Amino acid sequence: MTTPTPVIFIHGLWLHATSWNPWVELFREAGYEPLAPGWPGDSDTVEESRANPDSIADHGIDDVVEHYTKIINGLAVKPILIGHSFGGMIAQKLLGQDLAAAAIAIDAAQIKGVLPLPLSALRSTLPVFKNPANNHRAVSLTAEQFRYAFGNAVSEEESDALFERWAIPAPGKPLFEAAAANFNPHSPAKVDTDNEMRGPLLLIMGGKDHTVPEAVTRATLKQYRHSHAVTDIKDFPDKAHSLTIDSGWREVADTSLSWLKEQAL
Repeated sequence: MTTPTPVIFIHGLWLHATSWNPWVELFREAGYEPLAPGWPGDSDTVEESRANPDSIADHGIDDVVEHYTKIINGLAVKPILIGHSFGGMIAQKLLGQDLAAAAIAIDAAQIKGVLPLPLSALRSTLPVFKNPANNHRAVSLTAEQFRYAFGNAVSEEESDALFERWAIPAPGKPLFEAAAANFNPHSPAKVDTDNEMRGPLLLIMGGKDHTVPEAVTRATLKQYRHSHAVTDIKDFPDKAHSLTIDSGWREVADTSLSWLKEQAL
């Protein structure tokens, strides 16, 4: 018997790791060994995470990368990584470090070298950037802010339900680090995009995403132009930042499974 390939799901800001539960079940049924560990400081449940924002605060990109590196090092084989938003950035960093067999980055936060900064992205992150002290704090979204940043392509009722079910406070530090990336030669948002030996990468974008608009993902793709390793891109024109958790999640998940099959993974 062969050992099932591990798949690590990496959430982004403002969503709890358990938001990946439907994906975990689907990938287990498909023969993988899925894991969805939280970020450092996350509690086991949404309710506990909301009640303990201080434990979530002040964790930066390097902290998260180190956290997942330790998890990967405890596995028998290299995993497949699937990350959403900042989780997509983390997945790319780990893939560039040859710690993964492949990665799927869904509406991934901008990496160093990506220049477009659409107004909708600024508005989505304003709850963090409006106060510099949030660099060391955990910040929560309101239901209205969540709807703009995540749920703008679904009904208000569905967006509010997703907010109540999955939303947790998020550390402000990764956003400040990403915003300063192009001014910092040693930015933690830097990814080894020139790595020729890395595993395949799929970038997925939502055409209605306010938080990570298509321009950001297309600019990310260009950062990989000097590598001959497989780098693919897939567009879902009618989806927004909630595409991993809303009623259309299965289409994105099935596309991810199909791509992995194409890569013989």
